[in-house]
Amino acid sequence: MANYGHWLLQVLIFPGLAFTAVVGLVTSWIDRKVTARVQMRVGPPFLQPFFDLVKLFIKETIVPAGGSRWLFLSAPLLGLAGVTLASTILWRALLAPGRTFLGDWIVLLYLLTLPALSVILGAFASANPLASLGGSREMKLVLAYEPPFILAALVPVVQAHSLRLGDILAAPPAVHALSGVLALLIGVLCMQAKLAQVPFDMAEAETELTGGALIEYSGPPLALFKLTRAMLFFTLPVFLVTLFWGGIVWTRGPAVWAWGCLKYVLLVVAVVLIRNTAPRVRVDQAVKFFWGPMTFTALLALGLAWWGW
Repeated sequence: MANYGHWLLQVLIFPGLAFTAVVGLVTSWIDRKVTARVQMRVGPPFLQPFFDLVKLFIKETIVPAGGSRWLFLSAPLLGLAGVTLASTILWRALLAPGRTFLGDWIVLLYLLTLPALSVILGAFASANPLASLGGSREMKLVLAYEPPFILAALVPVVQAHSLRLGDILAAPPAVHALSGVLALLIGVLCMQAKLAQVPFDMAEAETELTGGALIEYSGPPLALFKLTRAMLFFTLPVFLVTLFWGGIVWTRGPAVWAWGCLKYVLLVVAVVLIRNTAPRVRVDQAVKFFWGPMTFTALLALGLAWWGW
């Protein structure tokens, strides 16, 4: 019973839901603040993401007529559960690398696809033509970026000869080899798509679809989608740092931990810079990009890792 309570505490408080939500909202504030500065605006105050979330939670939930009510309302919970469990498993590995389980790498890849799947299910459950179009775009985008992302994530697995995050953290960082550098670059671009950031935000595309996949959502369900996106903004860069760049491991000393945090910040800055300098692409262009140059480069990186480069 004590072990169950300890596990539940980790999932709900630290390093799970509460911790990931707070840091994710702070990260989203940094993104909005930097974007505002680039556009010569002041930007929101520090607590604005929290205020926006609270405001949505106290608003009314409207379920569209003709849609699937239970799927429409449960879809946001699927994405939130996925990113919460992913963050918990990831940070348990970072806090205690020796206590990881075999195949946690595979479990994380599955869990990190659930937020996108929740958007697709919610869009089709709303029975709105614009939402269905957005869900269709999201589905095509997932099919496009997941193959190169998985191939890139295999590079540190090949280098460490293990599917266990603890073994990957114990091995030399993947970026010390050419294959790791290529795989990290692919991971950053795929992360941009997984976060639905420009240039890969065509599933929502406010100027085209007025919200697209989330057009029918309001109140707490919309708040859950936005919270999931913010939590993913924190979890995905940490996942890439863990796979390719040595992780954020406290047990190695404060200096190493601080260096790991700086790596995380660098990846967040990369996402923000790409968002503010690239135009939105069409979904067919995104599919060609990920299935063409990205998949080829990921296969090249995997081959180089196999030969020890």
